[in-house]
Amino acid sequence: MRPISPISSRLALWRLALMSIVLTALFQASPAWAVEPFRLTDIRVEGLQRADAGTVFASLPFRIGDNYSDEKGAAALRALFATGLFKDVRIEIDGTVAVVIVEERSVISGIDFVGLKEFEKDALLKALKDFGISEGQPFDKALADRAEQELKRQYLSRSLYGVEIVTTVTPQERNRVNVTFNVTEGAMARIREIHIVGSSAFSESTLKGLFDLSESGWLSWYTKSDRYSRSKLNADLETLRAYYLNRGYLEFSIESTQVAISPDKQDISVTINVKEGQPYIVTGVKLDGEYLSKGDEFKSLVTIKPGEPYRAEDVAATTKAFVEKFGTFGYAFARVDARPEIDRVNGRVVLNLVGDPQRRVYVRRINVSGNSRSRDEVVRREFRQFESSWYDGRKIKLSRDRVDRLGYFSEVNIDTSEVPGSADQVDLTLTVKEKPTGNLMLGVGFSSADKLALTMSVKQDNIFGSGHYLGLDINTSKSQFTVALSTSDPYYTVDGISRSFDVYYRTTKPLNSQGEDYKLITPGGSVRFGVPFTEYDTVFFGVGYEQTTIEGRDNMPDSYFRYRKQFGPTSTSFPLTIGWTRDLRDSALVPTEGSFQRANVDLGVVGDQRYFKTDLQYQQYFTPIRRFTLAINAQAGYGRGLMGRDYPIFKNFFGGGLGSVRGFEQGSLGQVDNLGAFIGGNRRLNVNTELYVPLPGTGNDRTLRLFTYLDFGNVWAVQDKLTFDSLRASVGLGISWVSPVGPLKVSYGWPIKKQPTDRIQELQFQIGTAF
Repeated sequence: MRPISPISSRLALWRLALMSIVLTALFQASPAWAVEPFRLTDIRVEGLQRADAGTVFASLPFRIGDNYSDEKGAAALRALFATGLFKDVRIEIDGTVAVVIVEERSVISGIDFVGLKEFEKDALLKALKDFGISEGQPFDKALADRAEQELKRQYLSRSLYGVEIVTTVTPQERNRVNVTFNVTEGAMARIREIHIVGSSAFSESTLKGLFDLSESGWLSWYTKSDRYSRSKLNADLETLRAYYLNRGYLEFSIESTQVAISPDKQDISVTINVKEGQPYIVTGVKLDGEYLSKGDEFKSLVTIKPGEPYRAEDVAATTKAFVEKFGTFGYAFARVDARPEIDRVNGRVVLNLVGDPQRRVYVRRINVSGNSRSRDEVVRREFRQFESSWYDGRKIKLSRDRVDRLGYFSEVNIDTSEVPGSADQVDLTLTVKEKPTGNLMLGVGFSSADKLALTMSVKQDNIFGSGHYLGLDINTSKSQFTVALSTSDPYYTVDGISRSFDVYYRTTKPLNSQGEDYKLITPGGSVRFGVPFTEYDTVFFGVGYEQTTIEGRDNMPDSYFRYRKQFGPTSTSFPLTIGWTRDLRDSALVPTEGSFQRANVDLGVVGDQRYFKTDLQYQQYFTPIRRFTLAINAQAGYGRGLMGRDYPIFKNFFGGGLGSVRGFEQGSLGQVDNLGAFIGGNRRLNVNTELYVPLPGTGNDRTLRLFTYLDFGNVWAVQDKLTFDSLRASVGLGISWVSPVGPLKVSYGWPIKKQPTDRIQELQFQIGTAF
């Protein structure tokens, strides 16, 4: 055995002494995670700067007088960290006192962006707030990193693939920080080429013409169609698939898509690989499954035509019609599957439509949401589907259309949901989005003669959310001044009879070219009642009072002079009114399908004025291709005197301008008096055709559209002949938008059929008219 050296002995003694000191310190420190349970006599919180002590105490799972244990200490740490207010938390035990020591997170004092061009700062601040990053909130580095990645994702969606974002956190006094996002957007990547590989039935240029995405061209700066977006590409792929499926290619498939970006992140190449398959001819349609013993009724709904190429649109339309038909019998969850029987050898297919009505249900409850302004009763009284009655898909669609036709909402949707725990009940939820119904209407026109013409009115279609209409019209144009107050209650009775009152005061000074010192003064009023005879037809009855005074002596047009000489300067009338409307449009706001018809007859048989006047209008809307709308408006009017009296000159029709033949000055068509006054005529005809095109880059705003138009028409006096040569016509283009202050329309027109004496007005602007 070797002897122990003195040095080794001393080292061993030092190790024993150090271990003794460490153990003694550990036992004296009594950490929170190594204590025997004891009763708390006090709780202290240290390290608070901005947070409230009450927040800490509320998060602790123990109170003074409770027994403290390691488990409660761990639960307290978890609860305090979960508040998100603290960067570090620990608990120390001092005898029977728990000391909670916290280190607060820094508070965000400001957020800024440097180099921002593509996005609005306010929009990004709102998005960051959704992530939990905003002024006054605790700063969390993990959330800031997530927000940075989300900002990059938003830039990538706009084809800015070279974007770089650096987040800078600058400490401030009082434990605050400023967060700055430094953005280097870089140049925008553009689609350089699109290739469709595997197509032989159709040319590549034809197929690429279907896409919203396109290669860079001279209009790309406006359409932005060369900006790559995955969502847009997916939509284009669906368009491509639909194109083939509607031309017989039943087995068409998209094998893959490749998107490549150049090293400098400026150019994008898109390659689409397709497999066309062969075209198929439909040779028959069979109905299988359960059709409620009404097979003949369902067969009449089939739009698939044997002997023609397979068309997915016809199949979808037929299955949709079948489902809606099942819905009219109360089967809300019916299924119709189209199962093709394919003969690949001969290129033929037989379609098997398998119907499964499932279970019949009734509507338990109808909920209305989103009507922040309109009262519930305004919406519910338009419903034709009632609670606690059998589900009827036809009545539900009719209810939805009636609510949409009110014109109070920009969006109207109905959702059907099953009632939990019940197999035969559903709830309906009608969701609407309110639109401004108070309109400040302006009409502006420019011409070389009058320079600027202005009209104005204030209207509220849904005053106080009651569904009542209240309008005040003020016209201060060169030729007339009008003040008119109108009010209407669409549900004067519970059966839907409406009542309207009109009170007005007009002074009219017909235009002429030599100056005038005369005018017409017409105060009056009327009351009308509208009686709904069907869901779409309403008949109006009314009576009014009107007094017309012709003032002035010099430069009065001969027609007015002769009328005043015959009947005196003041004449009165009590016109009776009978009218009818039929509204089959799919929307009162932005119609794309359906029609609107109106007829109105005024009959003056009491008073000084004896006359008959009728006004007819017809509107039709078509969708020739997706998102394009063709609108046709036709109006005709006729008036004549009764009981041997002349037709009142001031009841004449006027033509020209918005609502008539655009491109001509407002009210300038028709008969011209010996002094050059435009006095209209007792007959009117005008036809307007408009093709609406969606404006690129408008997102979901379906009301903002471009349009082109063709107008023709005129007005004729009693002695004039209605001939083709006497018609006026114009073409033009413009923009239409249902703005927050009302429907806006700006048009620029060129007369293509005119006379040298016509007054031209190329640019016209108006808010508040549909045509």
